[in-house]
Formats: sequence, structure tokens, C-alpha cells
Amino acid sequence: MAVLPFNEQRIDDVPVRERHEELVYNRPKALTDRHTHYCPGCTHGIAHRLVAEVIDELGIREDTILVASVGCSVFAYNYFEVDSCEAAHGRAPAMATGVKRVHPDKIVFTYQGDGDLASIGMGEIIHTAARGEKITTIFINNAVYGMTGGQMAPTSLPGQKTTSSPFGRDLMLCGAPIRVAELIANLDGTVFSVRRSLHDARHIIQAKKAIRTAFEAQIKGLGFSIVELLSSCPTNWGMTATESLDWIRDSMIPTYPLGDYKIAPELVTKKR
Repeated sequence: MAVLPFNEQRIDDVPVRERHEELVYNRPKALTDRHTHYCPGCTHGIAHRLVAEVIDELGIREDTILVASVGCSVFAYNYFEVDSCEAAHGRAPAMATGVKRVHPDKIVFTYQGDGDLASIGMGEIIHTAARGEKITTIFINNAVYGMTGGQMAPTSLPGQKTTSSPFGRDLMLCGAPIRVAELIANLDGTVFSVRRSLHDARHIIQAKKAIRTAFEAQIKGLGFSIVELLSSCPTNWGMTATESLDWIRDSMIPTYPLGDYKIAPELVTKKR
């Protein structure tokens, strides 16, 4: 079969180039038009856009409710054109549980960092998944406490230097990093648990597909879904934006392997 030149390719009778430009240059309707408070080089903004694009593509903007966490993402509700509420530190899954049970017809998701979810909120996320609550969690793992000054987090790497571990994380004193995607996958109520990364274009595309599948799991009423995203923190890592992306690739991924840790049979036919 002959392949048309890029300029002549069309999707639904719309030139492919126009579709690409629309995706790149147009702001998703589910994303607000305001300046970000995130540091330069932080990939929270990429994660926000991916979530917003998925919400638009699924046509669920008017039926979606965000439960924001405490941490760098504490102002997440400023960036999404959806109904939202703010939870106490670590309690986003509990609040999302209440919202979903009161409004079972709504799409409810939490957006949480590693301090909020894997430290003070660990009990909340574990029991939410164990109960199979029909909500979705977007989990940002940047291996450090970003908002409070760069202290060691439950996800900090072995030997990683932080403001509270200036000589590096000592496994004998502090234990090993917590691999959330694998942990949550072991719970019966979980129907979708995967880990993706935001360090380059190819992996960003894969991350978006995973986010879409997580929301689709909720739309189908299957159970709890979570997408863990490896994200950069140039400010607290003491790196440039480019160096931080390389550090995700070279240091974080060996500790946090990308992959699908649990996928319900109803979702396995989807390409992620």
C-alpha cells in the first residue's frame, strides 16, 4: 500500500499536520488559561496537560471531579476546568471515596505527589485500593519532598542526597524506596496499576495512553485505577531541566521499572 507524504495524510478528512498543530498549540478545554506556579523544568505541567487532553477526548469534562492533594500540586484545582475540592494532607483518596459514593455517576480522580500519597497518605491509598473504590489516582513520583524544601521522601533513591539526607539515603537507617505501582497492584480492588515516565516524547505518549485507560477503567465501573508517573524536580535535585530528564532515565527508571503491574481482563485489549 502506498504511503502518502505527511502533508497529504488525513484523519477524518482533516490533514494530519492540522491535527498535530491543533494538539500542540491549542489549549485543551479542560485546562485553564493561567500561568503555572511550578518551577521551570518541572514536569507537573506535562502531567496536567495529559490529564486535560484525556478528559477532553473522553468527553467527560462536565462530569469530572478533581480532588487535589497537599504538596507541589496543592494548586492543581487552579489548572483544570472541572469541579474540584481540596483535601487535607494525604486524605485525597478518602475525600474522593466520599465524593464518588455520593455521586457514583461522576468521574472522580486524585492528583497526588509522593509525599502526600506514599508518606502521610499511605494508609488512605492502600485502603482505598483494597476496597476497590471506583476512582482514579494520578501519582507523581519525583523522589523528593518538593514543596517543603527537598527533604528525603519515601520514594527517594538509595544514596540520593536531599536536604535531610546530605550524605545520601542510607538503607540501613531509612529503609528502601517504596514502589507504589507494584504495591497497589497486589490488592484485589485494584484493576489498573502501571508506571510510566515523563522524561521524553515517546514516554509522554505512553503516559497519556495509560492515563486514558485508567479513566476508562473508572467509566466502566471496574474498580480502583492508578498511574504512577516518574517526574522531574530540577530545583530540589540541583540540576538543569535537561539534566533532570536524563536523571529520570538513568537513575530513577532502574529503581522504578516502567511497566504494567496489574490490568483487569476488561482492559487488556487496549493498546497503552
